[in-house]
Amino acid sequence: MSDTIQTYHIPVLLEESVTGLAISPDGIYVDVTFGGGGHSREILGRLSPGGRLFGFDQDADAAGNIPADRRFTFVRSNFRYLKNWMRYYDVDQIDGLIADLGVSSHHFDDETRGFSFRFDSPLDMRMNHSAPMTAADVLNTYNERQLSDIFYLYGELKNARRLAAAVVKARSQAPLTTTGQLTDLAAKYLPRDREKKETAKLFQALRIEVNHEMEALRDMLRAAAELLRPGGRLVVITYHSLEDRMVKNMMKTGDINGHVEQDFYGRALTPFTLVNNKVIVASPEEVERNPRSRSAKLRIAEKK
Repeated sequence: MSDTIQTYHIPVLLEESVTGLAISPDGIYVDVTFGGGGHSREILGRLSPGGRLFGFDQDADAAGNIPADRRFTFVRSNFRYLKNWMRYYDVDQIDGLIADLGVSSHHFDDETRGFSFRFDSPLDMRMNHSAPMTAADVLNTYNERQLSDIFYLYGELKNARRLAAAVVKARSQAPLTTTGQLTDLAAKYLPRDREKKETAKLFQALRIEVNHEMEALRDMLRAAAELLRPGGRLVVITYHSLEDRMVKNMMKTGDINGHVEQDFYGRALTPFTLVNNKVIVASPEEVERNPRSRSAKLRIAEKK
C-alpha cells in the first residue's frame, strides 16, 4: 500500500472484511466507502480480469486515490443512491458489498474540514463540499428542541437539553462559527473526567445530522438487499451503536427497524443468513497499530 493511501486512511479489519466477501474472481462488487481505497485495492487483488468493482465516495478528495485499473469504476456520489447508479451502469445484481462506515483519518486530520475538536477550524463537517448545510448552519438555525434531539439521539448525550439551551443562548449574542467556540461552550456542561469522549459524541451528532448519515445508511442497506444475488455477501464495519443497530436489524430481519415478517406458518421471512453470529472486532495488535479500530464492529451476512 502506498504512503499516500496510508496517510489518507488506514483500512480497518482489512483481511477479515475482504475475506468475508467470499470473493468470486469474476464477480461484481461494490465498495460504498472508497475513501483511501484500501479495501478496494485488496478486492481488486482477488478479482480476475473479468471481475468488476465499483467504488463510491461523495468526497472529492477521494478521487485522488483512484487505482489505475480498468476493472474499477469510481462513482462520486453518496452511497444512498447505490440502486440508481447500478441501474445507470446496467448492473442488475452484485456479488458483494462492503461498507466501512467510519470517518477516515484524512477527514479528522484535515483541520479545514471541522471534523475534529483538535483544531480550531470552521464548523463545516460536510463530507461533500458542495452540500448546502454545514455544522454552523445546524447550530445557528435549528431550534432548541431540534438541537436537543440531535445531541441525544445521535450523540447519546445525557445532558442534551442543557447543551441545546446553552447553544441557543450563546448564538443570540454571536453566531457559532468555529470548532473552538463550540468546544469551549460544551466544556461547561460536560463531565470533566469524560470531557474528550463526550465532546467527540457532540461532534459525531453534528456530523451525522449535517451529512444525513442515518437516512443514507437506511437507503443503502435497502438497496443492497435488493441488488445482492443469492449467495452474495453484505459486509459492514460500524463504529457507533446507532448504525450498528440498523445494520444488525437488516441482517437479522431484513428490516432496519427489526420488524420480522412471517409466512403463513409463522416462520421468519428474512433475505439474509448471518455469517458471523458474533461481531468480529480488531485484534489487540491492530488496535495498537491503528487506535481507530478499537470501536469497530464487523458484521457479515449472505443473501438467501
